[in-house]
Amino acid sequence: METPVQTAGQGLVRAYLEVLAPENVATPIIPLRFNPTEYQLQKTNNFAEIPIPGLESPPIQFVRGACEKLTVELLADTSDTLEDVRTKYTDKLRDLMRINPDLHGPPIVRLIWDDQVFKGVVESLNITYVLFSPDGVPWRAKLNLVLKEYRPVEVQVEEIPTSSPDVDKFHTLVRGETLAIVAWKAFGDATKWREIAANNGISDPRSVEPGTVLDIPRLR
Repeated sequence: METPVQTAGQGLVRAYLEVLAPENVATPIIPLRFNPTEYQLQKTNNFAEIPIPGLESPPIQFVRGACEKLTVELLADTSDTLEDVRTKYTDKLRDLMRINPDLHGPPIVRLIWDDQVFKGVVESLNITYVLFSPDGVPWRAKLNLVLKEYRPVEVQVEEIPTSSPDVDKFHTLVRGETLAIVAWKAFGDATKWREIAANNGISDPRSVEPGTVLDIPRLR
């Protein structure tokens, strides 16, 4: 008698999730039983409207990009071996959403499917169990997995030049940054922090909170 998996005529594939960090996890490779039938990539940018009196449509200024997302539907099935699908597949995927004490966040993973590679963290995971043993042990689960892109700051700085002193732009202050650091990134000259402070009406540069959006002026 054929199992449901054999009847479907599908075999093992090369698709899998690899845990990149931390390196000491018990299960660094999580195999995926079937090839996804489709996946979706989403990328957005954030823009600010520059209010100019008298204009019907205000000009827009690029503020920052948003993380790319990959959404994919997967199928986990153990109906051929009659194992608990939670133990073999879904519990391992759920572990990818738990905070790792070494990273102070969830693990960093990489989805690999032939030539398709996506590096990120698990933003959401929806699991629907659809096939059970007579005793109620789940054998099959439908998975909706969303990965959010992970790209370290140093990698992005190397890929995209940030110094453009002749162009107006915005910068969101992050923890540990000072106006002098922002001036060095924007102009290559830390002493230009006064121009940034004056342009944003900042009288005390030490009082600027992380998350503040700075209007970086162009140098004349």
